[in-house]
Amino acid sequence: MELALTIVVLVAISVSVSSLAERSRVSTPLALIAVGIVCSYLPFVPDVELTPEVVLVGLLPPLLYAAAIRTSLVDFKANRRPIALLSVGLVVFTTVGVGLLVWWLLPVDLPVALALGAVVAPPDAVAASAIARRVGLPRRVVTILEGESLVNDATAIVTLRTAIAAIVGSVTVWEVGIEFVVSALGGALVGLLVALVVVVIRRRVEHELTDVALSLLTPWLAYLPAEEIHWAGTDAHASGVLAVVVAGLILGHKSPVIQSARSRMFDRTNWATISFILENSVFLLIGLQVKAIVADVGESDLSPARIGAACVAVLAAVVALRMTWIFPATYLPRLLPSVRRKDQTPPWTTPVIIGWAGMRGVVTLAAVFLLPEETPHRSVLVLIAFVVTVGTLVLQGTTLPWLIRTLGVEGPDRHEDHLQEANVYQAAANAGLRFVDDEIAGTVPADVEDRLRNRALDRANAVWERLGGAETPTAQYSRARAAMLARERQEVLRIRNEGQVDQAVLQRVLNALDVEESILDRLAEDESTAERETELRSTPGEGCVHLVEACERPMPTPVTPSGCEECLRDGTTWVHLRLCLTCGHVGCCDSSVERHATRHFEETGHPVMRSFEPGEAWRWCFVDGLTG
Repeated sequence: MELALTIVVLVAISVSVSSLAERSRVSTPLALIAVGIVCSYLPFVPDVELTPEVVLVGLLPPLLYAAAIRTSLVDFKANRRPIALLSVGLVVFTTVGVGLLVWWLLPVDLPVALALGAVVAPPDAVAASAIARRVGLPRRVVTILEGESLVNDATAIVTLRTAIAAIVGSVTVWEVGIEFVVSALGGALVGLLVALVVVVIRRRVEHELTDVALSLLTPWLAYLPAEEIHWAGTDAHASGVLAVVVAGLILGHKSPVIQSARSRMFDRTNWATISFILENSVFLLIGLQVKAIVADVGESDLSPARIGAACVAVLAAVVALRMTWIFPATYLPRLLPSVRRKDQTPPWTTPVIIGWAGMRGVVTLAAVFLLPEETPHRSVLVLIAFVVTVGTLVLQGTTLPWLIRTLGVEGPDRHEDHLQEANVYQAAANAGLRFVDDEIAGTVPADVEDRLRNRALDRANAVWERLGGAETPTAQYSRARAAMLARERQEVLRIRNEGQVDQAVLQRVLNALDVEESILDRLAEDESTAERETELRSTPGEGCVHLVEACERPMPTPVTPSGCEECLRDGTTWVHLRLCLTCGHVGCCDSSVERHATRHFEETGHPVMRSFEPGEAWRWCFVDGLTG
């Protein structure tokens, strides 16, 4: 009963504090840690021990799986080089650097110092996701940070276990190599096999709740077998962390073809809820450890000044080593022509942002408790791990938004996002219309065919409407239909209260109303997001002489109607095409690597371009930043 009450109170506090922090625009992780620290000193709050088993088996698998299924496998593969350099190379570099520093500062053996280096080496997936997405980082930066934090835990834990083996005995270079190979290949193989088996099962499962239950089990189906697979005659075993990540990436990628729409909706809702509760609880748990950590350090024979100096030095080293590694890792590979051709050199601000976004989290605190009890000055090492965790969250987490604004780093272009979204919807609608023409036309009544065509275009038209400034017809419809649904639900509830109709029938009607309302809620969310993103802009075309003049002039003849002029010349690839309404130049949009349409404006000053995609007629003024 005491355990159940503790869990309920822990979750309730986590949810309440996160809600208040969100409303107050305060960093949620830091608010939860602060509340946890205060609670740890309250006399009526029981000691809550954050054991390695709780974190590594209970918390880490679902957190990593929830992050992995949200991560694009396509983007992960496209950024595998920087992710590998950070998740493997940087972890080893930090482990060695911090290990040598601790060996010099404290009276501990080198294996113990290296073990602490492995503990503080990996940035945390939870911290990266909780902060990076909220500060307007470019998408590729977010992908790299989340990809790094998904994989680096495996590297750090393997390195830590190797160091612990050296503490209690002796290891050879050969054994270290075997440990890494078995961990990486074994974990990846187990994750792949689990994903393949789950894919086969999910294709045959038609019951949505059964499918969701299988999804909830998947993290442990990958983690537990991997941790039990050992190389013959050694302690080397597969990485359960890596198995969970691989399984999550594959299943997230395969989800649209192996699950029904209802199953995917249930799955997203469940994992979003689980992530919300666990992520917030994790930061609260970090704060709750403070009292016990401080009490243990009080029994150390090292002076407070020496302990404090070691804590500050390791925190500074963690930050400095990451910044030292990130620039060579970013620019040295691009000295190779094959890399440079495929991956454009980023501005110097990108590695600065990635380097500064190195917040540590729960894995660091959990891993430090893996150190054997007889480890010399173990309580001091635990305190150092806590200082690094909280210090990076405070130092880097709070200053990251300021740094982004100072450097002028811009997040995704929301206007371009809307255009791409509309293009995708339009392509999907066109495919549906072709299906109607080829397979359905003539087999159903004309009014049914018209409804099919209109329904196919509704979603694309709603996104195109958002490029305008006034309230869109879709928004007006959503608001009016929501009011109608409220009145309809009121009538159904009146009938239910009379008790004259079977309750199962009434529940089906209420469920149908809920499904339609959820669709309207999604439309309203899209509309409100668009309004927030463009609230400082004028009404498209209002007061823009360039758009007025472009509309009055005849359409110029495209210079290269088959594609982007520069891409055709240089052999590069474009994404979307834009037509200059002054000279007829055809260039690729900012979604393309080369951004030739924008470059054309910068070189010529021609102010207005028009979409050169089929079915699109919008115009954009570079000078005023308006659509017309």
